[in-house]
Amino acid sequence: SSCCRASCWSCSVRSSTLSPERGWLATTDDGVRLCLRVTPRARRAAIGGLAPGRDGAPRLRVSVTAAPEDGAANEAVMVALARAAHLPKSAIRLISGATDRDKLVAVEGAPSALEALFRPLGETAP
Repeated sequence: SSCCRASCWSCSVRSSTLSPERGWLATTDDGVRLCLRVTPRARRAAIGGLAPGRDGAPRLRVSVTAAPEDGAANEAVMVALARAAHLPKSAIRLISGATDRDKLVAVEGAPSALEALFRPLGETAP
């Protein structure tokens, strides 16, 4: 059963394939969920490697040059993920973390293809 919030992380995880070593990426029926650790105001934009989140769990590291003001950094994260996945920006949705460096995003598409695309990014340094 699920709770009352459609964006609840624990409910989305119940129907995904998470395990401790794969915790930053979860497949769902309509795509994947990514746990991100975002660095705004970076010298260069990059996606790659894992960084511990505030809770100590591994998260995919995303660096953007935009400042965290008026949603600019969030927008830059969505654009970077869309470009990396060769998807329209509308396929990327911020689920939680709008004002936090730790974010949860949904990426819509073929789950196996998206996992094959994003999994190696967690294994490379930015």
